[in-house]
Amino acid sequence: MTTTTYLILAAVALVFIVIFQIAKASEYVSVLKGEEKANKQTNKINGAMLLGFMILGFIGVWYCNEKLYGSTLFPQGSASVEGEKIDEMFMMTTAVTGLVFILTQFLLFYFAWKYQEKEGRKVYFFPHSNKLELIWTVVPAIFLTVLVVFGLKFWFRITSDAPKDALTVEIMGKQFGWIMRYPGNDNTFGKTYFRVINDEQNNSLGQIWEDHADLQLKADPANYDDVVTTQTMYIIKDRPVKLIIGSRDVIHDVGLSHFRMKMDAVPGIPTTLWFTPKYTTKEMKERTGNPDFVYEISCDQMCGNGHYSMKGIIEVVTQEEFDAWMAKQKPNYYVAHPDKDPESIKQAADTTAAKTAVAIK
Repeated sequence: MTTTTYLILAAVALVFIVIFQIAKASEYVSVLKGEEKANKQTNKINGAMLLGFMILGFIGVWYCNEKLYGSTLFPQGSASVEGEKIDEMFMMTTAVTGLVFILTQFLLFYFAWKYQEKEGRKVYFFPHSNKLELIWTVVPAIFLTVLVVFGLKFWFRITSDAPKDALTVEIMGKQFGWIMRYPGNDNTFGKTYFRVINDEQNNSLGQIWEDHADLQLKADPANYDDVVTTQTMYIIKDRPVKLIIGSRDVIHDVGLSHFRMKMDAVPGIPTTLWFTPKYTTKEMKERTGNPDFVYEISCDQMCGNGHYSMKGIIEVVTQEEFDAWMAKQKPNYYVAHPDKDPESIKQAADTTAAKTAVAIK
């Protein structure tokens, strides 16, 4: 063990010794003054201390909120239309639970001071009351039911069918990164199979490009124009985007804190959610005053030693910018099979023709 560890252990032992000695000294005082008198004095001190702790605690809660609220994501507002409802639900829940917290904490510490042992005060035993039990059971149940109903309403909204004009993006988690796939001109994702995955051959999703007799798989032509990217997802401002979420290995979680969205990525069980971005990345840089601002894709599920580094980026752009970006992307089939890429074949033919022309000259 290091020197620091020994010092920490020594400090802990010293604290226990001090507490023990204070307790023994209190016992001796009780014997000298009379135990009943000492208890009353101790209760009075403890009651005043608890009242003071309550006041300082409330001041501390207020101060932390004033000091740290600006460093949260709430001042920026939700970056998605659907996320606004999530914020409303959060604020509603915070208001209800915050009011209960303040009331119960006030009563807890106030009663400890108010009803301390005093001369002439007798204990009143209150063993049972159907009325009180009904109140503190039914009232919380009603509030919790309302909150659950609101939560389910928002949940069903973002996991229901997306609007027909929604952009569809598949996002696949793996240790420790993200893979995105866009459908091509046919607007249809090709079929995939996990046993066909081969990173070395640029088939990180297991797209079925050819027949696999041993696996009883037939090539799916819909795969030939699908575009695959890693780590960065491009989506469009004011256009709904539907995410089809999966995982190659363990359970991950797509966390989109700026959009107030999250969803588990489960191996073999696709999950979905949809939302509508409100601001482009450029606009958010101006709103936040942060030139380095990015929309982050975090993994909100502990997924292994590299969990901390599993970060992706979302670029929210205009429709025109997205179309220009997509036009530059090459289908993953051609990335994995450059010999079948019409552009590569044309370039090779042009190069051969140029060399032939030079040789003739």
